[in-house]
Amino acid sequence: MSLNQAQAEAVAHKNGPCMVLAGPGSGKTLTIAKRIEYLITKYKVRPEEILVITFTKYAANEMKNRFRQIIGTSGVPVTFGTFHGIYYGILKWAYGLNQANLLLEEEKIQLIKQIAVSMDWGEISDAEEEKDILEELAIEIGNVKNNCYDIQFYESSRYGTNRFRELYQSYEKEKRKLRKIDFEDMLVMCRDLFRSRPDILEKWQKKFRYILVDEFQDVNQAQYDVVRMLAEPENNLFVVGDDDQSIYGFRGAKPGIMMEFRKNYPESKQILLNINYRSTAHIVRGALRVIAHNQERYEKEIISKKKPGETIHVQEVKDPVEESKYVLEKIKEYVAQGLPYHQIAVLYRTNLDARALSETLMEYQIPFTMKEYLNNIYDHFVGIDISSYFHLSQGDYDRKYFLQVANRPKRYIGRDSLSGDKISYESLRNFYCDKDWMMDRIDQLEWDMKMIQNKTPFAAIQYIRKSIGYDEFLKEYAAYRKISLEEIMNVLDEIQQNSREFQTIREWFVHVDNYREMLEKQREKKESKEGVALMTIHGAKGLEYDSVFIIESNEGSIPYKKAKTPDDIEEERRLFYVAMTRAKRKLIISYVKEKNGKDINPSRFVEELLLVV
Repeated sequence: MSLNQAQAEAVAHKNGPCMVLAGPGSGKTLTIAKRIEYLITKYKVRPEEILVITFTKYAANEMKNRFRQIIGTSGVPVTFGTFHGIYYGILKWAYGLNQANLLLEEEKIQLIKQIAVSMDWGEISDAEEEKDILEELAIEIGNVKNNCYDIQFYESSRYGTNRFRELYQSYEKEKRKLRKIDFEDMLVMCRDLFRSRPDILEKWQKKFRYILVDEFQDVNQAQYDVVRMLAEPENNLFVVGDDDQSIYGFRGAKPGIMMEFRKNYPESKQILLNINYRSTAHIVRGALRVIAHNQERYEKEIISKKKPGETIHVQEVKDPVEESKYVLEKIKEYVAQGLPYHQIAVLYRTNLDARALSETLMEYQIPFTMKEYLNNIYDHFVGIDISSYFHLSQGDYDRKYFLQVANRPKRYIGRDSLSGDKISYESLRNFYCDKDWMMDRIDQLEWDMKMIQNKTPFAAIQYIRKSIGYDEFLKEYAAYRKISLEEIMNVLDEIQQNSREFQTIREWFVHVDNYREMLEKQREKKESKEGVALMTIHGAKGLEYDSVFIIESNEGSIPYKKAKTPDDIEEERRLFYVAMTRAKRKLIISYVKEKNGKDINPSRFVEELLLVV
């Protein structure tokens, strides 16, 4: 296995701190594995003194296997592990912890929910939003620890400083009562242990004299603090990463830590792995053109080992449906040329962006795999409301349909008036016969259902929104629940736009049933590896494909609408860079001109790509 000049220099590094900037496809796994071999065979370092840390068990095993292939045996006692795995091992040794002391993610969510309910957080009571809110709270609690913030001075922008602080402190108190630690506690407790017990720290420093860290751009403050203490006093700390691929800001990772490394270790060696073996020259140059717009980064000159190849193709399409048809045709074309499905990937910013495409691929029976679970839009409460109105308009008078929409908007129809499996307008009138004002409301509901009975689904939804007053109901609902009106309206807009292709409400029902069935089948074959890979850009990190599509490259999607600050925008640009550099031979970037009936702009990153200085 021949190494290029930069790889050879990194492999031969012996003592002291060293930072290797490893661009996409630059052979970093090989470089780390060869350096471990070099330390053992050339510099006679004892294998048990070498610690290799990475972020996932999968990556740790991959690194271990690569090293074994190089060294030719499996019995060499180098320690490979994740940050959490290594730090948990230290805590086990120090405190006698075991699996029973670990708070599982589901338990964490349940504990937060219990505390939030006891604090009377009104928005937690709605099942539709509950999962997202609880997960956001869990992430924010984790980030306080990952970033080593003092909760007394931490300000929560989303949930209010005092309220969040109270929830955080109650969570910590309840967790202690249960004698449990969560995922982030492993880092914080290890940090506290080393700070308070220099004797214990010294023991581990003597055990691990050479430390190698992979994917260094993903470290958070707590992880960095512990690894720095562990590396002292010799500071044989060899870190490998790419600040341009730091995309886990929501978990506390920030490229600033890579910048900090040079300040903490001014004597450190810096090596750039500057040859990309993965992508064609056009793809490498295009990706560098985009990422160069970030301010907080190391300047890099990266060259491709491959020929220029095809230029990056940017495609404008009318809307997500047309985009999905465009991608479908291109996939068929590539497969006809002999490219296997599994060598094609479609990347997007969030799962919602994949809905139209997944529907089209299922319809045309193109096999695909999805790493992340795709929610059924028709199972959202808005989808259930629209479906219930449609059922009533078609004379399906099941109690559940009346119950669902009787007071959406408010009509003051009580549950006690809805008895029996089937409900009729007559039975409602009989119940409210002594209230003229209620009779008017029931008459109006019946009239409205007659009005939408023979409309197209699109026109029927428009009538429900404007004439019946469903849009106004959603505004009040979102305000009362303190949830995002924009997100709810996006769901409603999408359902309405999707309904355009159906002429009757009955056709729409058939489509909804078929879509649900196709989703179920897709979930059943989730483990299958054969098929076009559909995934978020976060999910694609570390992977590579012959041909890559980046869809919905629009403002509001990427950069994501919640990205407000310059730091947020830089992280979104890094995400786009990661997406671009997954492609080996073909890269197709598409953007839509309109979505849910509204005009939208192409992403600023597309403009940066096309802007040749």
